[in-house]
Amino acid sequence: MTELLKISLPDGSVREMEPGATPADVAAAIGPGLAKAAIAARVDGELRDLGRPFEGDAQLALVTNRDEEDALELARHDFAHVLAEAVQSLFPGTQITFGPATSDGFYYDVKAPDSRDPFGIDDLPAIEEEMRRIIKADKPLKREVWSREQLIDKWEADGEAFKAEWARELPEDEELTVYWSGEDWLDMCRGPHLPSTGKLDPQAFKLTRVAGAYWRGDQNNPQLTRIYGTGWLNKKQLDAHLTRLEEAAKRDHRKLGREMDLFHLQEEAHGSVFWHPKGYRIWRELEAYMRRRMDGAGYREIKTPQLMDVRQWEQSGHWGKYAENMFAVPDMVPEVDDTGAGAHPKVAPDADWMAIKPMNCPAHVLVFKQGITSYRDLPIRLGEMGCCHRNEPHGALHGLMRVRQFTQDDAHIFCTEHQVVEEVRAFCQLADAVYSNFGFEYDIKLALRPEKRLGSDADWDRAEQELRDAVEEAGMANADYGWEELPGEGAFYAPKLEWHLTDAIGRTWQVGTIQGDRVLPERLDASYVGEDGEKHRPVMLHRAIFGSYERFIGILIEHFAGKLPLWLAPVQAVVATIVSDADGYATEVERQLAAAGIRVESDLRNEKINYKVREHSLAKVPHLLVVGNREAEEGTVAVRTLGQQHQKVMPLAEAIAMLREDATPPDLRQS
Repeated sequence: MTELLKISLPDGSVREMEPGATPADVAAAIGPGLAKAAIAARVDGELRDLGRPFEGDAQLALVTNRDEEDALELARHDFAHVLAEAVQSLFPGTQITFGPATSDGFYYDVKAPDSRDPFGIDDLPAIEEEMRRIIKADKPLKREVWSREQLIDKWEADGEAFKAEWARELPEDEELTVYWSGEDWLDMCRGPHLPSTGKLDPQAFKLTRVAGAYWRGDQNNPQLTRIYGTGWLNKKQLDAHLTRLEEAAKRDHRKLGREMDLFHLQEEAHGSVFWHPKGYRIWRELEAYMRRRMDGAGYREIKTPQLMDVRQWEQSGHWGKYAENMFAVPDMVPEVDDTGAGAHPKVAPDADWMAIKPMNCPAHVLVFKQGITSYRDLPIRLGEMGCCHRNEPHGALHGLMRVRQFTQDDAHIFCTEHQVVEEVRAFCQLADAVYSNFGFEYDIKLALRPEKRLGSDADWDRAEQELRDAVEEAGMANADYGWEELPGEGAFYAPKLEWHLTDAIGRTWQVGTIQGDRVLPERLDASYVGEDGEKHRPVMLHRAIFGSYERFIGILIEHFAGKLPLWLAPVQAVVATIVSDADGYATEVERQLAAAGIRVESDLRNEKINYKVREHSLAKVPHLLVVGNREAEEGTVAVRTLGQQHQKVMPLAEAIAMLREDATPPDLRQS
């Protein structure tokens, strides 16, 4: 008698099934409703196809659309395959490569037939319609195991040069799988997949754009077309996502930066920002705010060099990890001609190499090492508004959000083992105060040790537990703060706490961090004299709150849609005249506002007031003070506040008092 398989379910029950049974069979045995709703299965924790047979006794959890994370991953994976099938159906001779799911959709890289131009945006509507036809055909998705030779023969016979190249590199001893869509199309894939294309909602996806991509990411290889799409479980989710995208486009900091005359970028300085006066005013206000916060928390500000000898970066370990992202230059010497005139720089045969700093950490250790430090001096908190450079690829640069030159609100705390938890707890509360001042909600994540790392397991155990204990003592290790641990996502030298801000339209941004590091003090030989008179290694806490000023300003612009809090607005008020007869009064109003510390401009142009209102609204000026003959006679102003429909007439003194109060930075306001 054949022994039955024992399939354990999440509720603790056990189903006995015949050998060769599948998760779909278990779902059917439980009931027709579950059989219809099930889309995949977790077998001993592994996500699998519903129709893949069990290999033996197993733990089973059936997956439905209610399991949104798994369901979305499956749907997006399947949308990518349906996209590839649709392109080949419409354009015979197209070669396919690969296409994964992404955080909000999918893409697939394809090579257009030689007889036509690469695919473009105009091709997307037809491809979408063909995808819907394939979905509505409810084609079964069937898994098969093939040999490497079968795969190579198949792809070569079909003229699929890219797939054949990849198949030739697959290990012979690995289980290789393909998936059929119906009986006439297949792709090489590990899976898993939905049971059929009909499990996808034909109204829950949209192709969004096309871009160039090189085969295997190498610019020496043929160029492909990458077709992007967004995919969801239903049309409601898709519509909500498209609405978010539309809102995000309105808030794009690059667009608003132009409209508000804040900054610009240009090819002559890839990845570096040209700050205009109004944009740099925002920077200065943030910098002053952060200095007050750091001064109040006991930090001492320093300034360190941009260039340091490469040997310093080798000793710190950064050269081995970040060399390709660092700008390095040879130490130049002048060359003098025979007449003694002229000096031309050249590289000396034995020149030392210098690297422009991509981070401030090693330089801060060098400052700490000057002189003899006693345990009584600790903790030492060193802060720097440090300008750094990283050689980011051109294609990765994105406005203020990803740049090559950036300035951090950086600081490092050198402390004893016993001071770590208290210092991290205090930082948690400082970060909370800062983010609250900007109206952000946030989640705190603990990024744990990566596979490749420096330092002993004992040091990592201690460092990770210290961060847990600090967040616990701060009262933040709970669901209210989105507390979560992220295995494998720590830095190569230390675990870290991360602050993930949520903006006005629900996007998250990883900004602040604190890291407990025992590696760098060891590598750079930092020490203090303990109570026992012996040398000890300090623990080095790397921390930042804004992260970088560039990126934080970009986040603020998008979060507030350009309508910055009054204390941050580069121009806080504009005095605009209705008639030229009021020019003198407008000038006096501007003078009094400026004397009260308000950043103010006047608009005396011979334009209609409605034109002025529209123009200054586009520039996101918070308050427009309109004056005419009546206001001049009565000593009043008509205040139009950005985003409000009606104006309010009030005495000038009252308006000044109102603006002064609203323009006071939050950390300076009376509680």
